[in-house]
Amino acid sequence: MALIVYPPKTAYKIEKGHPHPLGAIPDENGVNFSIFSEHATGIELLLFDEHDDPEPIQVIQLDPDVNKTFHFWHVYVSGLQPGMHYAYRVDGSSDRNGGHRFDKNKLLIDPYAKGNNKTLWQRMNACLPGDNLTTSMRSVVIDTSEYDWEGDRPLNRPMSETIIYEMHIGGFTKSPTSSVKHPGTFAGAIEKIPYLKELGVTAVELMPVFEFDDTEILRDVDGKPLKNYWGYSTMSYFAPHTGYCVNPQIGNHVREFRDMVKALHQAGIEVILDVVFNHTDEGNHQGPVFCFKGIDNSIYYYLVAGDKQYYYDYTGCGNTFNCNHPIPEKLIVESLEYWVKELHIDGFRFDEGSVLSRGQDGVPLQYPPAIWNIELSETLADTKIIAEAWDAAGLYQIGYFPGYRWAEWNGRYRDDIRRFVKGESGIVGAVAARIAGSADLYQNHGHLPINSVNFITAHDGFTLNDLVSYNQKHNEANGEGNRDGIDENLSWNCGVEGETSDRWVEDLRDRQIKNFAAILLLSQGVPMIVMGDEVRRTQKGNNNAYCQDNELGWFDWNLVEKNSKLFRFWKLTIDFRLRHSNLHRSRYFTGSVNQRGLADISWHGCQLYSPGWNDPNARVLAFTLGGFNEEADIHVMLNMYWEELEFEIPAVAGKQWYRAIDTAQNSPLDIAEPGKETLVTSNTYFVQGRSVVVLISQ
Repeated sequence: MALIVYPPKTAYKIEKGHPHPLGAIPDENGVNFSIFSEHATGIELLLFDEHDDPEPIQVIQLDPDVNKTFHFWHVYVSGLQPGMHYAYRVDGSSDRNGGHRFDKNKLLIDPYAKGNNKTLWQRMNACLPGDNLTTSMRSVVIDTSEYDWEGDRPLNRPMSETIIYEMHIGGFTKSPTSSVKHPGTFAGAIEKIPYLKELGVTAVELMPVFEFDDTEILRDVDGKPLKNYWGYSTMSYFAPHTGYCVNPQIGNHVREFRDMVKALHQAGIEVILDVVFNHTDEGNHQGPVFCFKGIDNSIYYYLVAGDKQYYYDYTGCGNTFNCNHPIPEKLIVESLEYWVKELHIDGFRFDEGSVLSRGQDGVPLQYPPAIWNIELSETLADTKIIAEAWDAAGLYQIGYFPGYRWAEWNGRYRDDIRRFVKGESGIVGAVAARIAGSADLYQNHGHLPINSVNFITAHDGFTLNDLVSYNQKHNEANGEGNRDGIDENLSWNCGVEGETSDRWVEDLRDRQIKNFAAILLLSQGVPMIVMGDEVRRTQKGNNNAYCQDNELGWFDWNLVEKNSKLFRFWKLTIDFRLRHSNLHRSRYFTGSVNQRGLADISWHGCQLYSPGWNDPNARVLAFTLGGFNEEADIHVMLNMYWEELEFEIPAVAGKQWYRAIDTAQNSPLDIAEPGKETLVTSNTYFVQGRSVVVLISQ
């Protein structure tokens, strides 16, 4: 590899260095650099004074006889300080048929970098052969040892007591209506923590916050450039996203992220990160070279066996990360452990998690090392781990994802509850199974209700407002001819497609949203709601807003006041769940009976103990939860028929029933504040069409 010499402003002294740990690790005397490449023949380390310097101040050529231990290339740069920027050039074979894509002219970021800068970055130049020195990304040396956590630690809230709020860091505060000082940043989110605390959620699940490319223009639609907004295409697994930082140019990535985590923890809110280890942003054979491709392509990716210039695409995103090769698997585990140890993260949700179960031949493994090493890592022992238990190549593992404590996004829950609230008949048995924690999916595998993350909506699909406002997707704004996004949404528009001024339709939509909220928060398992669903955030029927970094994808804070009555319902229903432990059990029902003769759960229809399991026309379901240890009993009546029906109420020895929730009532009668419930004197209750009623014993 030819050495390119630049006149240095500062000549740093070079020493041998150490192979471990990987990355750029500063100490009081300098910085140790280490990078893995099995097939490289030469590596250069380039040092830059500033994030936007077009040329390096020093280029260090690593001597394989001195600066290489097995396949770890390393060097110690004496006197180098945090805040310095750097990149690599890696030489080797360019035989693409053999799976190699080395290009000695391409600048590469460090896979273990704690921060990067894209000031000069031009994606197209990384896709083409040749030198891209002046348009490349730069990694930055960051000292993670100096930060005042003020005693902060991960909160370790029990999974059974968790209520997840999925949110997009940028979209949460980017709207001018947010009125925060730094919109769309970690700092901006801090200003809105009081809102989250009032709502009552116990954890935020952040859509990807690892570095991704928000500069690439995918297409223009009506004069608006569309970019990668969601961030599900990771560039760097140890680095917070530059776009969410106020001062990334000076290497403030980690500090700003820590400030947010600490502030959320002080409010009692955990932080779960949505992580994307199934593929990277380097894409397919035509994609850019900025990291793994140029460092050791055949190690980090699944390549087509007969023609290794191409990538297996189990993800639908161009490539697939070789998760169960020892080196990528090491990176995955060390990345997760870093975010927990150094940034106090409470949990992770794994996008297309089933990819992590595939072996190097692509076949699912019985004991995939990546998944089991995450499961058994002592550093991650108290960390929440959640899988999206499927991938784009058809592997669907709901109910049997490998491991013991992995929770799963329960897609079956979403679909069954959507069908029920929409008004489909003959599915009350499936609905009962979902409400009771999906034992039919999990119990036989030794799992628990806490293995099921229940949700009605997620970032991917309709918002809750749109679920009750649209029969079809309306993705025209994405510029793909409305072909993107799923077609079967199990939605119902309540009689009018889209926005309407019809008060009757709007009232019905409010009621349907309250029905979904009540069922979700009355179900065993771990509930997840989506940013803005509590105030009817709309994407105007777009069910795939991955590229909508605009008002369509942002939280409109005007809705908080406009739909304050709905916010109140969500807030009090969340509080109701947290106050009643029989709504968030850590174990399945056993049939045990309390001192009043009520079982831990009993199922009914309109008549007591007569659920319509085999009735093809059934659209109603009721259940009673017997309270133990001085807790109240709870009786729930669900009427998804369109007309009023009379439900029998069980007698409860020595106590009376009080109405806590009736979604057919107008606010504030739809849900009572604690201690203000309404006495029910009859042994029956008339439940309005398409509504939910909840009683408690006192």
